[in-house]
Amino acid sequence: MDSTDPLDPLIHRPFTLAEARARGVDFREVLRSDTRRLSRELYLSGAAVPSLRERVLAHLLLAPDAWASHTTAAALHGLWLPEMARTQDAIHLSRSSSATRVRRAGVVGHHVRVLPGEVQVHEEGIRLSSPARTWLDLGHLLGHAALVAVGDQLIREPRPEFERRTRPYATKRQLDLMLRGHRRMKGVGKCREALRDMRVGADSVPESLLRLSLLAYNFPEPELQIRLHDYDPGSFSADMGYRAYRIAIQYDGGHHRSEAQRLSDARRDAAFRAAGWTVIVVTAEDLRDDFARVRGELRRQMRDRAA
Repeated sequence: MDSTDPLDPLIHRPFTLAEARARGVDFREVLRSDTRRLSRELYLSGAAVPSLRERVLAHLLLAPDAWASHTTAAALHGLWLPEMARTQDAIHLSRSSSATRVRRAGVVGHHVRVLPGEVQVHEEGIRLSSPARTWLDLGHLLGHAALVAVGDQLIREPRPEFERRTRPYATKRQLDLMLRGHRRMKGVGKCREALRDMRVGADSVPESLLRLSLLAYNFPEPELQIRLHDYDPGSFSADMGYRAYRIAIQYDGGHHRSEAQRLSDARRDAAFRAAGWTVIVVTAEDLRDDFARVRGELRRQMRDRAA
């Protein structure tokens, strides 16, 4: 493809027929051998694989009153999804309940009732449901543990040094008010149950899943972000634990940690042990069998320390 090709600016992303015509491209040129039709009036030139963001932008050009929602919005916000919900083969677009669903190849269309603030404009002008509304939309798609894990990520306190925000996406109070505004929506009951089990202080999805596993097996609810010295805000802290038993539980993300972080974690764990605490380290491997090893060790430690 030479530099005078009128489709050249469009070859790396999906483009609409209207965009091509605006560049003076004849319809026969759009239909050439290296261009494929993605959906009605939507094309892709060359062998490029468009990103989810590019696909959403292209579809919103054809349906400017719609917005990305459900698992598509979750992916664009960077929210965790369980494996069964991660595929983005088709994108989810919603419209107001007064409009018709988006009906085209590669799109799952929804028509929904939304309240002010539930649809936002994201990077590059992408319209999408807010993180809180996305959680509500996922209510009928996800199970209880996944809804709690996603919800914990909404209400946790962000770390400004690593994230581009200083406030949580939502508070439990704000989520409760949203649920009250959508009493008849499919999945709202599941979200209400999940809200009861959500806690501020879970800094990762595995931490949320571990807490839920402990509760399911009748362990006491652990304290989150438990400090070695509860009177000292600058004290070392564990992801969760039981102060009465002097047991700290740390989740080790392993491959995501730098050498400096590993050294810091080692100093933290050493401080807990020097103060007479038992430290149980949890890894990604423990997720595979619902934390059976962790539960067994925790049960033994509780029994020994209560003796």
